[in-house]
Amino acid sequence: MATPHVRPTWQPGDVREAAGGLFALALATFVAITTELVPVGLLPLISDDLGVSEGVAGLLVTAYAFMVAVLAVPLTTVTRKLPRKTLLLTALGVYVLSNVIVAVAPTFALVATARALGGASHAVFFSVSIGYASRLVRAHLAGRALALVTLGASAGFVLGVPLTTALGTAVGWRAAFLVLAGACVLAGVLTALLLPSVPGGGTPPDDAARGARRTALAKVTTANALAYLGHYTVYTYVSVLLLAAGLATAALGPALLLIGALGLIGAAFAAARLDVRPRQTTVITLVVVTGGILALGLAFPGTAGTLAAAAVWSIGFGAVAAVFQAAAIRTRGASPDVVGALVNSTANIGIGGGAALGALVLDGAGFAAVPYTGAVIVVAALVVVLVARRAFPATQD
Repeated sequence: MATPHVRPTWQPGDVREAAGGLFALALATFVAITTELVPVGLLPLISDDLGVSEGVAGLLVTAYAFMVAVLAVPLTTVTRKLPRKTLLLTALGVYVLSNVIVAVAPTFALVATARALGGASHAVFFSVSIGYASRLVRAHLAGRALALVTLGASAGFVLGVPLTTALGTAVGWRAAFLVLAGACVLAGVLTALLLPSVPGGGTPPDDAARGARRTALAKVTTANALAYLGHYTVYTYVSVLLLAAGLATAALGPALLLIGALGLIGAAFAAARLDVRPRQTTVITLVVVTGGILALGLAFPGTAGTLAAAAVWSIGFGAVAAVFQAAAIRTRGASPDVVGALVNSTANIGIGGGAALGALVLDGAGFAAVPYTGAVIVVAALVVVLVARRAFPATQD
């Protein structure tokens, strides 16, 4: 009698063996980041068409980040028993729905509701994808896997927003959202085809070290929040700073594209070093970010110096997502998905908080004080890393 065929269970391997799945996650991450930030370049068009101020239209980004920060942990907890691949595909489907509704919505209220729906999807997507990437490879390769997936996020910043902005300017902002919905469909198809199913759940052993692991996780997520807070205190207003430094309006888009592209260097550095020297990689990353932001403050308002400093800063920040995701996963302070939710939530707290803090400093002390404020906060993140040696070990266990 013939033995029935049983589909083998996915077993973590090396990066080459997981390449298809990592590519699918990187592409999905690209469309997710683009979906989150696409209104940034289209705010004037959206506000004019829907009859609201640009400040009110900006809430489409703020509310999105708020939804992620608030919902990441509870939604990840509620969905912990669902198949991971199904959950990722569902999140991509909700991105499609959100973008389509935005594209056809006749009122700002409906657009805002659709964006809130996208924010809820985002809360689940990034929480699960961080844990998913770490499960695709053997434990000692998790840093490289996460760094490769975060290349998709970097591409979202570098290419996604400028491309959708150019498209929206040429043929209308609604068409840009429709094209983005199509890109989400493509990402979903490739995810279904290339991403292997992996087991969900998974909790660290309940032993004497459990409390220490949770403490280490808390330190990592605290440093993560501070790094994003410091970065976005400045980055949210980088266009304003560059224009104030004398950059021509016509040169702003190409300059931001080039500066953002340099972040891929930092991501590549993390991919090459994070599994070998995790603590050193994290320290170097934050030193470069701090140095770049401080140099920007010192060079401002000189145009060339400000641009050069922003380039260094961008290179450093390109590695930030990977170093903190990998550090958090390796603490084993919670299941990979809950760890992903905490990293996702604290990053978005930093993004929203940084935008608010930067606005206060900009309106109060002025342009010149913004970089120094951000640099001080990133230094605080660096201090946490230097002090918390258990949370940021020199080598892998």
